[in-house]
Amino acid sequence: MPALVLPSHLQRQLQAGAALAARGYRGRFAPSPTGPLHRGNLRTALLAWLLARRAGGELLLRIDDLDTPRNRPGAEASILADLRWLQLDWDGPPLRQSERRGLYGSVLSVLRRQGWLYPCRCSRRLLADVSAPHGRASIYPGFCRGLPTRWGVEQGRLPSWRWRLPPGPIRWQEQLAAPGQLDGASAVGDVVLRRADGFLAYHLATAVDELVCGITDVVRGLDLWEATGPQVALITLLGGVPPSYSHVPLWCDPQGQRLSKRQASEGLEALRQRGLDAAGVVGLLAASADLVPVGSRLSAAELLQEWRGRDLLAHLRQQAAFAAQA
Repeated sequence: MPALVLPSHLQRQLQAGAALAARGYRGRFAPSPTGPLHRGNLRTALLAWLLARRAGGELLLRIDDLDTPRNRPGAEASILADLRWLQLDWDGPPLRQSERRGLYGSVLSVLRRQGWLYPCRCSRRLLADVSAPHGRASIYPGFCRGLPTRWGVEQGRLPSWRWRLPPGPIRWQEQLAAPGQLDGASAVGDVVLRRADGFLAYHLATAVDELVCGITDVVRGLDLWEATGPQVALITLLGGVPPSYSHVPLWCDPQGQRLSKRQASEGLEALRQRGLDAAGVVGLLAASADLVPVGSRLSAAELLQEWRGRDLLAHLRQQAAFAAQA
């Protein structure tokens, strides 16, 4: 495939994002408004805030609300209220992906016009049948990759739009989890960038936002490690530099076992009903990452002061290694 050529208005936005990134640390916390923040979300928010503030950098709040059927009324307000209650502040107004569809659509249009996308009419059932023997979602087998390009409605359905991922390794700077490398063909494949129902895909919006917002560092859960592959590949295709990633281990109990779904989904309301105030919740979240002793009570600002002058990333890396061995 020839190199991607971006129109001048997109080049200007990407250049502005690169200028922001050049100023120093810029992190982001990006919840989806599908319900209240659960324990894992809250801990990730605390760690993202702590790493950004310790570096003297900025932290943006992005609301990933593109998948509107999954959004819940009042969820965004609840997220903002929870973060404020824990005194986890952010820089600038919240960014909503739903207000940036034009930007994502412009990038998608360029990719399509320059031959990087192809229509896919494979049904979910067909792909589920293909992946069933493996016990997990398999890499797209490329059924539609070489077919004639037909973008219109057929049998009452529009196609999804898949990205022709170039072969070769995809690499990124990983701070906490396994080394950041995936093989494009065997571990990522041709991901969907626009669904058949017209909704823009998570990978596209995330990659564009990291660039345009000048994000230098991403802190998020380990369950998103594999999603980094297609996002980094898209960032690279668009001519940008991928952020540094810190994928935080999933929350485990004192015996090293992953929390049950019920425990993991427990949010602030349930913690308040147990009698915890903001200092108690921050202590609980911090203790789960071994940042403070179990039972500690402190504010986010006091936790930041506690870790000034100490190598927080090295400590988290050690904890991640312990978790991986458990």
